[in-house]
Amino acid sequence: MDTERLGQLLEQVRRGKLSVEQALARLRHLPYEDLGFAKIDHHRALRQGFAEVVLGEGKRAGDIAAIVRAMRRRQANILVTRLDPMKTTQLKRLRTGLKFHEAARAATWNAKAIKIIGKGVVLVVCAGTSDIPIAEEAVITTEMMGNRVERLYDVGVAGIHRLLDNRPRLDTAAVVIVVAGMEGALPSVVAGLIDKPVIAVPTSVGYGASFHGLAALLGMLNSCAAGVTVVNIDNGFGAGFAASLINRV
Repeated sequence: MDTERLGQLLEQVRRGKLSVEQALARLRHLPYEDLGFAKIDHHRALRQGFAEVVLGEGKRAGDIAAIVRAMRRRQANILVTRLDPMKTTQLKRLRTGLKFHEAARAATWNAKAIKIIGKGVVLVVCAGTSDIPIAEEAVITTEMMGNRVERLYDVGVAGIHRLLDNRPRLDTAAVVIVVAGMEGALPSVVAGLIDKPVIAVPTSVGYGASFHGLAALLGMLNSCAAGVTVVNIDNGFGAGFAASLINRV
């Protein structure tokens, strides 16, 4: 949207030809910014409650930097996911102003301080330390979307006493994200203990027969515990986004 069209819309509201609600409805479906190689949806936050997230995987560092600069001009909070070490180094050289989160393989930039809008605490649980990168992607996503987040790591079923020692933390969480590879059993155990939504994240961690996370995915989809919702393999971002929407209700 350009300034002329925005001015016309505001003038219609001022004259009473358009209600505030009608104007907001139009703003939800406004155009994007065309960079030639990318079309940035600047109004996604208006529709979905959070700005468009940049998937770093498969993009050149220069293209990511251009997208980030365009979003910064609109004062949008920015989240870039799936950055490998080489791309992170290149982005630092391009001086994008991003804050890098090594464990999560992500980067962020905040136009303003994040306001907490989530009703309760989102607890991110992971089975083993090899699952931490995916868990941290979920953490960063959930924090960027305005939630209080806590971590509970390395509590997999191979040593179930580690999880049970932290039972009070499970009980007090509003939403629980559970990240696990191998056979993916941890979400079923957690969901069987609590009355809160559990979002299961299968990871590609595991030996040959894990089929890069497929075994964990199928195990979670076949969970005998009620209340388990499953996202795609290694999709910490998707889990964090879903948990944030649930936590707003």
